[in-house]
Amino acid sequence: MTEQQGILGRAGLDQLRDALVDAEFTQAGVAARIGPEAWAAAEHEDFRATLAATDGADDPLGVLVRVFLAGQTEREETVAAALGRLPLPQALASGLLERAEGGLRAGIDLDIYGDWWVVADLPAAARPGRPLPADHVLGVGMASMTLADATIRRPVGTALDLGTGCGVQALHLSEHVEAITATDLSERALRFAATTAHLNGLSWELLSGDMLAPVASRRFDQVVSNPPFVVGPGVTTHTYRDSGRPGDGVCAELAAAAPRLLNPGGTLQYLANWVHVAGEEWSERVAGWFAGTGCDLWVIQREVTEPLDYVRLWLYDAAEGHDPQRAAAWLDWFDRNKIEAIGFGLISARYSGSDDPIVVCEDAFQRLDQPVGAQVAAWFDRQDQLSAVDLEGLLDLRLRTAPGLRLRQDASMSPDGWAVDRQVLELTDGMHWAEEIDPLIVSLVGGCDGHTPLRELVALLAAAHEAPFELLALSLAGIVRHLITRGLLLP
Repeated sequence: MTEQQGILGRAGLDQLRDALVDAEFTQAGVAARIGPEAWAAAEHEDFRATLAATDGADDPLGVLVRVFLAGQTEREETVAAALGRLPLPQALASGLLERAEGGLRAGIDLDIYGDWWVVADLPAAARPGRPLPADHVLGVGMASMTLADATIRRPVGTALDLGTGCGVQALHLSEHVEAITATDLSERALRFAATTAHLNGLSWELLSGDMLAPVASRRFDQVVSNPPFVVGPGVTTHTYRDSGRPGDGVCAELAAAAPRLLNPGGTLQYLANWVHVAGEEWSERVAGWFAGTGCDLWVIQREVTEPLDYVRLWLYDAAEGHDPQRAAAWLDWFDRNKIEAIGFGLISARYSGSDDPIVVCEDAFQRLDQPVGAQVAAWFDRQDQLSAVDLEGLLDLRLRTAPGLRLRQDASMSPDGWAVDRQVLELTDGMHWAEEIDPLIVSLVGGCDGHTPLRELVALLAAAHEAPFELLALSLAGIVRHLITRGLLLP
């Protein structure tokens, strides 16, 4: 850890960690105490069973569960006992606890996240009626979990968590990275990240500054970021969501920095918003961010939101409620810039240094199986395999169908009986891609048994359809490469 000492200082954090360990305030300990059903409900913010299981219990685990998980107020003497050697005045001064009618309650969010503890500000729901302060630090949320699930998990030497917040991404990186650097513009966020790291026995380099400033002239094997990507006129009200750049500028800025941030072969993954401008393809816009960077790129758009819904979402996210003037100004800005919608998705880039990099931007609105990061890594692997083979090499491949691949046929009744209207290949796991194909491709895929070279399959189809082999091979090469890229066919 750097000079960032967390909210309690080293000695205080050691005492807090000892109290948590002694009380078995862990996922396993709490689940064993309250039962698996109550734990599952608690993960969805339903604490009825949790409170029933710990009602009247003054032991340290029962008290910690009610205070930090269920948001209850407890008597001062029982809370002091649960904290062990950590002095109560120090806990209050740090903001870990605060006084309330009837005793003490949590002043910050001390959450159990897998095998880790994560420390952040309390969510808006814990303090109804109070707008979030400008320097609010988010805890574990949907966005942070989405990025963690989508991150490639392979051993590397160095990694950067750009805009770390409370340190969620750095925690995951600690499982497969030797040295981690985490940055944030917010000093409050860095204090929480330092606290998260220390409680979990981890050491990160924590640096303060905006975007790339703290790591200028440095390169990493892996970079992840959940940046303040909210699209707007450039007004900053909350550091966790507002970058101060107008539009989707912060995401474009991060893309342009990729070749300066990454070692050869290094990866950059981040969540992003991008605007859908009238008369412009969103895919061309996002791909343009990476023009000239030498990065292979895979962008998957997961959601598209209309401006009115988007503004409402982010005003309520910060507990700002209905603010007609603020909403009107925001929507007027969208209108002036001809923005029809806002897209959300995952950007995965790999620095290859190529003058002709692979660039794919596509929609993926279907259900995706976790972990998505494994699918991203496999996508880059398949691209590498395909880039190494020309047409002759492709024809020499022995392809097999992906496990669980399914062919769905849609048919309608005609005077002559059932007539097949469309045939769709579907992956039943992973990315759940679905591809409509014609009868010729159905026959080709049906012959992919992992033993027969593609060349032989094409020759059989050429003979059956009385088509020139060379012409058929050339016409099938594109769809075969596409099916391999999708993972429906595997070398």
